[in-house]
Amino acid sequence: MSSGWGAASGLGLAAASAVGTAASAVCTAAGEEAYNYGKNIVNNMRRKPDNDLEDNHKRLKEKAKKLYARRDNILAQTKTKLVNQVCEAWISRVMKSEEEVRELEIKYNDEKSNKKRRSQHGSSKSRTDLSNIIAEKCDELHNLWLQEKSKIGILVEKLPERVIIMHGPKPEDKPFLHSTVEEILGHLRDKNVKRIGLWGMPGIGKTTIMKSLNNYEDTAKMFDIVIWVTVSKDLSLEKLQHKIADRLKLNVEGITEPEIAQQIWRELKSKRYLLLLDEVWDFLDLSLIGMYESEMDSKVVLATRYLHVCSDMDTHLELNVPRLSEADAWNMFKVKVGRNFNIPNVEPIAKEVVIECAGLPLLIDKVASNFRRRDNIHLWRDGLRSLRRWPSIKIQGIGELIECLEFCYENLKDEVQKDCFLYCALYTEDYEIYTDPLLECWTVEGFIHDASEFRVARGIGHSILKELISVSLLEKSEKMNHVRMNKVIRTMALNISSRRCNFNILVKPHGAGGLQEAPDEVEWKQANRISLMDSKLGTLPEMPDCNKLSTLFLQRNWELKEIPDLFFRYMQYLRVLDLHGTGIMLLPSTISVLKCLRALYLHSCIFLVELHLNGLEHLEVLDIRDTGLNHFPIQIRHLIRLKCLRMSLSNFGIRHSSDVESCRNVFSSLYLLEELQIIVDSNNQSWELTVKAISEGVATLMHLTSLSICFPTVDCLKSFISTSQLWKVCCFTFQFSVGYHDTALYKILGCFEYQNMNCLKFANGEGVDPIISEVLLKTHAFELIGHKGASRLSDFGVDSINKMRGCLIEGCNEIETIVDGNSITGSALICLEKMLINNVPNLKTIWKGPVHYGSLSQLETLTLCKCLKLKMIFSSGMIKELSKLQHLEVEECPEIEEIITESENIGLEPDVLPRLKMLVLSNLPRVKGIWTSDSLKWPSLERIKISMCQILTKLPFNNENAINLRCIEADQSWWSALECQDDAIQQRLRSIWFQSP
Repeated sequence: MSSGWGAASGLGLAAASAVGTAASAVCTAAGEEAYNYGKNIVNNMRRKPDNDLEDNHKRLKEKAKKLYARRDNILAQTKTKLVNQVCEAWISRVMKSEEEVRELEIKYNDEKSNKKRRSQHGSSKSRTDLSNIIAEKCDELHNLWLQEKSKIGILVEKLPERVIIMHGPKPEDKPFLHSTVEEILGHLRDKNVKRIGLWGMPGIGKTTIMKSLNNYEDTAKMFDIVIWVTVSKDLSLEKLQHKIADRLKLNVEGITEPEIAQQIWRELKSKRYLLLLDEVWDFLDLSLIGMYESEMDSKVVLATRYLHVCSDMDTHLELNVPRLSEADAWNMFKVKVGRNFNIPNVEPIAKEVVIECAGLPLLIDKVASNFRRRDNIHLWRDGLRSLRRWPSIKIQGIGELIECLEFCYENLKDEVQKDCFLYCALYTEDYEIYTDPLLECWTVEGFIHDASEFRVARGIGHSILKELISVSLLEKSEKMNHVRMNKVIRTMALNISSRRCNFNILVKPHGAGGLQEAPDEVEWKQANRISLMDSKLGTLPEMPDCNKLSTLFLQRNWELKEIPDLFFRYMQYLRVLDLHGTGIMLLPSTISVLKCLRALYLHSCIFLVELHLNGLEHLEVLDIRDTGLNHFPIQIRHLIRLKCLRMSLSNFGIRHSSDVESCRNVFSSLYLLEELQIIVDSNNQSWELTVKAISEGVATLMHLTSLSICFPTVDCLKSFISTSQLWKVCCFTFQFSVGYHDTALYKILGCFEYQNMNCLKFANGEGVDPIISEVLLKTHAFELIGHKGASRLSDFGVDSINKMRGCLIEGCNEIETIVDGNSITGSALICLEKMLINNVPNLKTIWKGPVHYGSLSQLETLTLCKCLKLKMIFSSGMIKELSKLQHLEVEECPEIEEIITESENIGLEPDVLPRLKMLVLSNLPRVKGIWTSDSLKWPSLERIKISMCQILTKLPFNNENAINLRCIEADQSWWSALECQDDAIQQRLRSIWFQSP
């Protein structure tokens, strides 16, 4: 019997018993038919030999045909069903009989051709013998056919294959896929993660990643069955249910959907399954299908264009698929193009082609397929020209992507979202768009309705931003509070805007050389919104006709020194004017005609020495930070509708006592002001009188929702707090800097995605003033810089520090510990998420004494740098509270010998630090270990970065607890000195080691 049939066997004793039962059931019928068949044989024996041979041969062919047909039918069923050993033996006998029948055919044909010669000799013995043999073979074939009847019902459905391999690239062939698949596998090993959402724009590579995950060797090892379903937009829940039932080889014909759900549940409840759902368009209630969260640690991974689908389906983790890096895009394009990439001088053109593809794998694939057919440089140049003109002209392979992208746009729920999306096309491709001014522009352009307050408008704007990101029309930037629109999306947006009569956008590519000449008259006249940002414009037209224009972006044209006197004359409907970062020295007098102007951006105009704001009474947003103004702009008191003001006092101060009253009156006049940011040179003590006067005026404002200001002294802060009515009811978000320091920036805010939180920077102060503790009660992010007279953060009061989400301590020479548990009675730092400690030379411990339950329970990031006396990071009991710590960074701490000190953590449980993902160790000359053994589980640890840790030669890992590690970054000399307990773990670590640059 062939090995193939051996592989098909395996039904076992139960199936063999079923065979016996089935065979008994057909005995009576088979016996009766055998009797009739025997009777026919006796009758046939009376015939003449010549006739017998012909008849028997004919009968043999009939019996063989009938038997083989049944055999072939069974063989066809074995593709989806299992057979037992009895059935296999029957098939084997049929195969052998088929060989024997072929031999008889040869003998029969030989006998037939020699018939005349034998008749002359008068002998028919050989003919009679052959006839008898054929007759016996007929009996044998018929008996085999009768025996087959006992096999009916013995075939049973095969178990579904564990994984059905799908066509697609191997992860190792595409490094950018490999890392994402590894990341997903790491999360699949996490028992706390049941559902994972993979989301991103069309063409980004989601399906390819899902296929790679399906085909990956480790996936098959982790699950009993992997179920793949392409959902598609028009797939009903019923069809999806049937697809899953088919994958499980369930017979669901003629039964209802609830009954099918029960069958699916019964089939899967004892299995560890992985359900891969690709192209999910909307919420799917998997429980209606029959798929519930099982106790077998089963998982669901879904891929979708929309982030909200992930949250609707209760995913525990959402992974956004980013566009390819420049290097990955370049490598993918080169591989796909193949030999035509070697055409002389084609590389510069190829790089431009790759840029046009914006890091989208699908687009790179389509474009590369097109260019691999171009076998000379002229065709490459023509292809690049065509590519830059799409979608106005058709490019093979790109139409599908454009249709997908336009569908995302058309599927936006209202015109407001569509307008807000199109507005982003005013910014250059992949430009880091700061969300605050973007939302202001949306508001003053009138896109956001029914929002009389800026705070409400910002809330609506953030919701719109979230939706645009969710449907992959915008991307989150790596910079906090910034978004991007990639080149492909922007091209589509500009194409859509050109077809809308009320949203005609004029943009000019800034390119390598930059735009040097302004658009012509017709372009100015037709446009609703114009963007000429980031160029080299030196001149503007004298008096363009722009009676349709509502937004004009001229920012960062450094060579633009002067604006013509009549430039604004026919821009009476202009609402947004951005001139920041230009070389202008003053605004022309015709700016007064801009009666509809709502937002004016002049920040970073360092040569601007005069400010004319006459006629701009409807202005709502004004930004005059970092200008060349050398006097306080008293005239802003006339901007009574102003809601948002950002200014700096770097170049001027109060020179006369009369100026104090003027400054106070300016801000008290702006009674509608909601958002105020005042930047001063916090290291310059001459502005104390100016800020005090301003703060007195600001204290009278009753509509403030956001205030950022620097108080030179604690007394100045105390004066504001005592006079502000709003402070008493805590109605506004604040960013207060107290004391003199070299920068007004708030470093700790950079750690948080949303920076609209209360922040206090206390620089170069002394002791613990009650007013600081009072402000800390409302503070979410605290920076303590260069402080004296306090040895502990907890000296400011446990209640005062318990609302902190972020804390930076820097240059505080007297701080010895952060919290002294011996002097407190309850939990401390219960909300703290980020702690950065830098250049605190006398810090000896982070926590001293007992650690009360709940302390540090929310801490995600801990960074320690230049703590020269710190010997211990985790004191006794502290590590048990750090269940959410994800990022630990220790740099330039020369006294540390162990990251987790054994003497302080005796009997440490294996599951401590369950969420630690990233460990960075740098310049630690005495550190010799992370932990004493490999007893810890490290369930979430993914990345380790090690540099200048010469005696750290052992890592606390084995093949079990290093399973989620994806990267160890270290230099060659460290790797060469690393000691491993066995070859297996050394090979595992080597596979993920990356050499530091």
